[in-house]
Amino acid sequence: MRILAIDTALEACAACVATDASDDLLAEESMALSRGHAEALLPLIERVMARVEGGFGSLSRVAVTVGPGSYTGLRVGLSAARAIGLATHIPVVGVTTLSALLAPQLALNGEALIVAAIDARHGAVYLQAMSVGEGVVIPPRHLPIEEAARLLGARRVILTGSGAAVLAPAATAAGASVEIAGTGAPQIAWVASLGLVADPGQALPRPLYLRGPDARPQDHARIARA
Repeated sequence: MRILAIDTALEACAACVATDASDDLLAEESMALSRGHAEALLPLIERVMARVEGGFGSLSRVAVTVGPGSYTGLRVGLSAARAIGLATHIPVVGVTTLSALLAPQLALNGEALIVAAIDARHGAVYLQAMSVGEGVVIPPRHLPIEEAARLLGARRVILTGSGAAVLAPAATAAGASVEIAGTGAPQIAWVASLGLVADPGQALPRPLYLRGPDARPQDHARIARA
């Protein structure tokens, strides 16, 4: 099976092509990018696919990060993945950003609690915690930093993701022994790996929003008067 993986959920724009027959990627490109995913993604995908024998016609499926993450970034990645899936008649699967952050640390650390934390601003994080022995300890949630730290408790914790640095002091104060393993976007190779084993009937390419939008409609569409 050959898969195209796409990630635009956070401050990166990345794509790769991988197979289930080898750990080596056939092609890969990633760039740090806080905005401008819409302009960067399609040329990036074209460059990646130009390095793959058989091009788009050789793909078996597409994987794309579905969030949590930037609203605009998610829509760009999902739109591109769906369009490629429709054009090539192959399934598209969604991979959560938190899962892609957790996977490499779970592969390396058998005893610690692995915590993926994405900075959600306003003193909160998107968070998921897992361990090899316990499985999912905290399911994907949007939490205030202090509450997230309290839930982690006094144990060995490995933090990864853009929210790791903001969560670490609170987790330490709550009694945890904290190690930060990374503060960036997911590795695109792990998005591909998770996409290869995903069930297309379950891992749907739909955005994962763990909180409501910041914008709120006005009361009865009226501007509040002083």
